Amino acid sequence: MAVRLLSHDVSDLCLGKPVLKSLPITSTVAEALSALKRHGDTFLAVLSTSDNSSPRLAVVGKVCMVDIVCFLLLDENLTDLPSALRSPLSAVLSKPSDGLVRQIDRHASLLEALDLILEGAQNLVVPLRQSSSARKKPIHGEFCWLSQEDVIRFLLGSIGSFSPLPALSVSSLGLVHPDVLTVDYHDPAASVSALLPLALKNQTAIAVVTDGRKLVGEISPSTLASLRDASVAAAIATLSTGELMAYIDCGGPPEDIVREVKKRLSEKGLNGLLDLLEESMSVMTTSSSSSSSDDEETVTRGRLQRRKSSGSYSARMRRGSEAIVCQQGSSLMAVMMQALAHRVGYVWVVEDDFSLAGVVTFRDILRVFREHLG
Repeated sequence: MAVRLLSHDVSDLCLGKPVLKSLPITSTVAEALSALKRHGDTFLAVLSTSDNSSPRLAVVGKVCMVDIVCFLLLDENLTDLPSALRSPLSAVLSKPSDGLVRQIDRHASLLEALDLILEGAQNLVVPLRQSSSARKKPIHGEFCWLSQEDVIRFLLGSIGSFSPLPALSVSSLGLVHPDVLTVDYHDPAASVSALLPLALKNQTAIAVVTDGRKLVGEISPSTLASLRDASVAAAIATLSTGELMAYIDCGGPPEDIVREVKKRLSEKGLNGLLDLLEESMSVMTTSSSSSSSDDEETVTRGRLQRRKSSGSYSARMRRGSEAIVCQQGSSLMAVMMQALAHRVGYVWVVEDDFSLAGVVTFRDILRVFREHLG
């Protein structure tokens, strides 16, 4: 079984993967913000030409809403948001030396892909195969990309090859890492902004705790990114962590919290964030009004049906601030299934009293599988 698993190459993981949506590195922050809202993807690839005379493209990074939010919340940008939005997109990208996005040949082995991930890659960019009719006229820049989740799902299909590994506890495998990013429930949400880039890089989240270590929720970059709304920067700049959790948990930002955010922005003189919030609320209201007829209930064949606009705030929400947890004795298989079911790359580990013991991540799980494969 292990030999058959090792015979697979990267192309086997690309079946059914869509063409990567992208924007050029010459874009501005404002253009990236608009593209994220327009495309509806959590991340967009960032492309750069290899040189001025060649049409060949290379993926040099990726950008999400959290990258933009963190950039706008920098002290030097808070006081002049229009200038910040005109900044080049390169200002919000991670350094190429970080290796978060790596290109790999479609015929590379599964082991090569695993090694790149364990070196720090978050996404592997794979050139898509062209149809025979298109080979005479190459189309540059058509890629898909693979995530740690894609590799975990693929390995799950051959989980029997790793027996008895899947039945062992995450604690016995040394997968529980006690060093986690935390913020107190009562702390200003502004303290979250300094931790978000680290959480984004580590592909985890920020644990929200009370009484020192009791887990009550999380602030997840993936949840914030899925909102595709930079106005969350206004909430981070003015609310407490607990209030921020309420802001992202509801079907839409609660009106009372939105009013409080506007009041505090005015008091702090953060007019740029206030304008951003006003614009976001206006777009949300317009979208809600235009789709009201689609949300009306109709009876068809005796069944009650409801259509919802896919662009609505509530449709974009996922888990909010809910933390996905396991215990030290949870099996590796159980934790993998739990993470995949909730579309996260980590699971918090708690004790019986819900005190935080650590976190298990996809990267560490993949390291265990890599060691097993030899």
